[in-house]
Amino acid sequence: LPRVTTPPIDPIRESVVMTLECWIGPERNILETTADHVNRIYLDHPLITNEELAALKTIDYKGYTAKVLDCTYSASDPGDLAAAIKRVCAEASKAAADGAAIIVLSDRATCSSRVPIAAPMVCGAVHHHLVNNLQRTRVALVVESGEPREVHHFCVMAGFGADAVNPYMAFLAIERLIAEDPKLKNMPLDKAVYNYKKALGKGMLKVFAKMGVSTLMSYKGAQVFEALGLGKDVIDLCFCGVASRIGGLSLKDLGQDYINQHAKGFLPRPVTDVTVEALENPGDYHYRATPGAEAHINDPAAIAAMQDAARTGSRAAFSTFSKLHDEATERCTLRGQLEFSFDKCTPIPLDQVEDVASIVKRFRTGAMSYGSISMEAHATLAVGMNRINAKSNTGEGGEDPARWEQQAKHGDKAGDTERSSIKQVASGRFGVTINYLTNADELQIKMAQGAKPGEGGELPGNKVNATIAKCRNSTIGVGLISPPPHHDIYSI
Repeated sequence: LPRVTTPPIDPIRESVVMTLECWIGPERNILETTADHVNRIYLDHPLITNEELAALKTIDYKGYTAKVLDCTYSASDPGDLAAAIKRVCAEASKAAADGAAIIVLSDRATCSSRVPIAAPMVCGAVHHHLVNNLQRTRVALVVESGEPREVHHFCVMAGFGADAVNPYMAFLAIERLIAEDPKLKNMPLDKAVYNYKKALGKGMLKVFAKMGVSTLMSYKGAQVFEALGLGKDVIDLCFCGVASRIGGLSLKDLGQDYINQHAKGFLPRPVTDVTVEALENPGDYHYRATPGAEAHINDPAAIAAMQDAARTGSRAAFSTFSKLHDEATERCTLRGQLEFSFDKCTPIPLDQVEDVASIVKRFRTGAMSYGSISMEAHATLAVGMNRINAKSNTGEGGEDPARWEQQAKHGDKAGDTERSSIKQVASGRFGVTINYLTNADELQIKMAQGAKPGEGGELPGNKVNATIAKCRNSTIGVGLISPPPHHDIYSI
C-alpha cells in the first residue's frame, strides 16, 4: 500500500478547510487571554484595493497607526539596491519600535530617477529583519507595489511574509482595458476588480493546495520555495534560509537589470512602434523574435521541422527538429547545461552494454486518458509501445474492450495491437471492471493528479460522446470529474 502523508488537496471540493481569510496587526502573548488579543484587523483576501490601502495608511484607531516606507533606489547606481534594502529594514525596525502597527512598503515614489525595489526582495528582507529583532509580531506588513499581477506573484509575496498586497498597476491596467475594449464598456470598474480578486484568490488556493490542507495564515512566511539563479548575497539579505543550489546573480547584477528595465519606461528610449506609449513585448507568454526576448523551448522553427517529419516521415526533417530542440533545451533549462565527462570515463566493451531491444522494454508512456486525448492518439501510443515491447498507460478513462479482445484473439505476435499494458484505477470510478483489471500487466492506483496536483481531472459534458461514455461506464453528455485525491486515498 502507498504511504501518503500530506497529499495535495482539491481546493474547490475541499473548500471547507481552505481559506484566504487572515487577521493582521500586533499579536499578543499566546499564553494570556485579554481583550487586546482580538484588537486586530480582519481581511477576507490578501489583495487589497486602493481604497482599502488608503484606509490603512491613514488609520488612527485603538492604537493602530501606519508608517509608509519608500522602497526605491537610485537609477544611476546599481550598487544602491543593497543599501536601499538595508535602509528600508532599518526604517521598518524604527517604525515598529515607535509603535506603528502597520508598515506599508511602497514603491509609489518611482520616477525617472528612482527605481522600484523588487517587491519580494524588500518584503522578504524586512520580514526577516523584524523576525531577527523580535519585532515581527508587533506589526502588519502591507506591500504597495506595481510589480505583482499574477497568481504566483501573490503566493511568493505571502510566502515571504506579506500580510496584504496592493497591486495598483494591475488595477490601472484593468481600468484601461475597460476603457479600450468595446466588449467591456458596460462593466463597472469595481465589478472588474472584484473579478480579478476572485480569480487570484482561486489561483492562490490552488497553489496552496499542492502542500495539502493549507490556509493563508499557514502559508504566510512559510517560504516553500527554492531560488533559481540568485547569488548568496541576495539570499542572505532578502530570502534567508531559502535554498539556491546553483548560485547566480548578485545584488549589484540585479540592481543593474532593474535599472535597464526601468529605463524602458521613460523617454528618451528607443521607440519601435508607431505610438510613443508602446513598450516592447518581452515574450514571457508567447514567442517573440525580437532581440533579448524570453527564450522558449517550443521554438517555431523546431515545431515546423517536427510537423514536417511527422507528415512526410523525413529523417532529415527529424534530425533538424532534434538539433533545434536540443539547442533550445540548452538555452532554457538546467538539464541543458549538463554535459557528459567522457574524458573522465573508463570505456567498457560493447558486449557488456545492454542491447537496444532490452532497454526499450522499460519505456512507459504517461497516463493520458481517452477523452483527454483522441482515440486515434490513445491507440497510436499503445501500438507504438507494443511494437517495441514497452508499455502504454490507459490513464483513468477506461479502455474499449475491443482493444484487448483483439490482442487475445490474434495473440501477442499477430500484428499491431491497441491494448494498453498498464491500467489505471482512480477510486474505481471510470471504466473499471473485472475484465479491465484482468487484462492488465500492471495496475496503477492513482493518488493524485500529476499534471495539476490537488485537482481532479475534468471532462466537460459536451465531450462525453457515446464511445467515451461506453469506455467510462457513464452517461452521454454528462460531465465527468475525477474524485478529489483525498477520496482516492480513502478508497485505497
